[in-house]
Amino acid sequence: MNAVMVTMPLRASDDDVFVISEKGNRELKAAGTSLSVDELQVLVLVDGFSTVAQLGRCVPSISRADIGVCLGRLLAEKLILSTQEPDAMGSGFSTIAVPLGFFSSLTESSEADGGTAILKKKGYYVRIAKWPASGRPAREGWKPTILVVDDDTDVQKLIRSYFRMEGFKSRSAFKRADILVALRQQPMPDLILLDVQLPDANGFDILARMRQHPTLKSVPIVMLTAETTRESVLRGLQGGADGYITKPFEPDALVTAVKTVLGLSAPPEAKRK
Repeated sequence: MNAVMVTMPLRASDDDVFVISEKGNRELKAAGTSLSVDELQVLVLVDGFSTVAQLGRCVPSISRADIGVCLGRLLAEKLILSTQEPDAMGSGFSTIAVPLGFFSSLTESSEADGGTAILKKKGYYVRIAKWPASGRPAREGWKPTILVVDDDTDVQKLIRSYFRMEGFKSRSAFKRADILVALRQQPMPDLILLDVQLPDANGFDILARMRQHPTLKSVPIVMLTAETTRESVLRGLQGGADGYITKPFEPDALVTAVKTVLGLSAPPEAKRK
C-alpha cells in the first residue's frame, strides 16, 4: 500500500502525520524540560492521527511557519517520529499508516472535527516543568515558600509534609478568599501549586489574573490538577503556567518539578545526558 512518507524538513506538508516517541513521552513526564512553550504545545498534540493542518487549528497562536520549526526541532531531538518510521509503531501510542491521498478526500468540516477531537481525549498524563529562563541561584539558608491551592484536605497534608521534609515552607488555600489572604502575607510565595477545580473559582482564571497583575505575574505557577485532556494542558501552557502535573501524582516527581521550576535542580544539559 502506498503511504505518505514523512521526512524531516522544517516545513512539513499540511497532510503529514507524526507520532510521539518514547523519548518524547519521557520529556513530558521527566519533571524538567527545556523545550519552548510552542514546542511543548506541539508535542502535547502529536498523537499519530492528527495532521499538521489540524495541529495548526488547535494552536492558532502559533503561525504555520513556526509549527514547522517546532516539528523540525522535535524531529531533530527524536521526540517525535514520522508515522511511517518503524520505531513509530512501538512508541506507546496507537498509530496508523496513512494511505496516499487519504487526507485529500476529507472535507474541511471532518478535518476540523478531527482537530477538535484530539483536544478532548481523556487521560493525558503529564508532569511538565519548565526550566527557568535564567537560573535562580539558591541563597544560603533559603527556604522557599510554596502556596498550595487545593480544596482537598488530604492532598494538602500530603504535599505540605513532603515539602517540609525538603526544607520548604508552605501555606494552604482552599478557596478564593484563602488565596487573597495567603498572597498578602510576607514573604511572597516563591511558587504556587494551583488546582483547577476549586469551590468558588477556576484555576485557569486565577492563572490568567495573576499573569496580568504587575506584582504577581512573575511568581512561578505549577498547575496540579485532575484536568487531563490535551485541551486543559494547552490552556495551562498558553496561560503562562510554568508547569502542569496531572493527578494522581507521585510526590517525589512533584518535588522534583517544583525544584526544577525554581532552578534548584540540575541544569538541562546535565538532565539530558
